[in-house]
Amino acid sequence: MLKLIKKENEAKMPIVHIELLEGRTQEQKDHLVKDVTEAIVKNTGAQRENVHIVIHDMEKGNYAVGGVTKK
Repeated sequence: MLKLIKKENEAKMPIVHIELLEGRTQEQKDHLVKDVTEAIVKNTGAQRENVHIVIHDMEKGNYAVGGVTKK
């Protein structure tokens, strides 16, 4: 999900929410954040320092597909 928030006289501030199942390493998340930031800068014209990313690590038991949890 990507939201662009803009207040009067302010640049747009993209906020990206990423939902992941638990289990990724910090290194994987660091690479993901870098790549997503680059894509947002390239495609929206936002300044790198205005890109905000929130990663939500979900426990596998809290996510289900087709009525079955991923535990």
